[in-house]
Amino acid sequence: MMNKNNILITDTVTKLEKEAKKNVVIAGSHGGIYAGYEAAKARVRGIILHDAAVGLDRAGIGSLKYLEKLGIAAATIDYRSAIIGNGNSLANDGIISFVNNIAYEAGCFPGQKAMACAITMQKSPYTTKDIPIYEEARFLIREDSKGVIVRGCDSVSLVKAEDENVIVITASHGEVLASSPTWGKRPKVMAAIFNDAGSELVTRLPDLNKLGIPAATVTSNSARIGDARSSYDDGIISYCNKKASQMGITPDMTTVEFVNMIISKVS
Repeated sequence: MMNKNNILITDTVTKLEKEAKKNVVIAGSHGGIYAGYEAAKARVRGIILHDAAVGLDRAGIGSLKYLEKLGIAAATIDYRSAIIGNGNSLANDGIISFVNNIAYEAGCFPGQKAMACAITMQKSPYTTKDIPIYEEARFLIREDSKGVIVRGCDSVSLVKAEDENVIVITASHGEVLASSPTWGKRPKVMAAIFNDAGSELVTRLPDLNKLGIPAATVTSNSARIGDARSSYDDGIISYCNKKASQMGITPDMTTVEFVNMIISKVS
């Protein structure tokens, strides 16, 4: 986590440290409710996230109203101005797309540069309201007759060692983090789904291809980012990696069809 002009900058809101408490953070995560929960849990004064192309049901900015109810200032960066998953890109190039009322009252506004917004946000009040637990962030979607498990994870940070050889439906964006551009120590899952967040980069796909893991993204306007259940029930494939293509996966398939195709290859 970097510190610039007394503003904390990080690639993901899921790894906020103790220093985030009472401070303003610019994070490369999408602006969905789960990301808002992570920010609130860290007791930030204010948070700037990525709007992930806004998407279905405006889920990419869902954290704004969520955090407003908790008394926390929040804003999002226009997805066309900065790269999701890259805190420095948001801080250096980001243009504010939306703000909640608490941020607005502190002087933040759409069209403002990200760092100017963050500095202004330092004037917002600090709240100590209780943070309700975010339910069903990680859950079983289905278990096939072949014994294949399909797991929903509202954030890729919730993928655990026990997910080895499991199909994981994540609601995270499809970019690797600038500070950690690989799948890392996560288990070798059977397949994975992400949300494209309005981006054509989707760098997680070639990264997983190197590991032989079929992976795809769903369009931001077909499924709510940050909501794995929506990614499964509603998702329409936008991009897939070479491994997935070799298995017959194509854009415009549904997530359910993706899962069924993967399971059909299990002997």
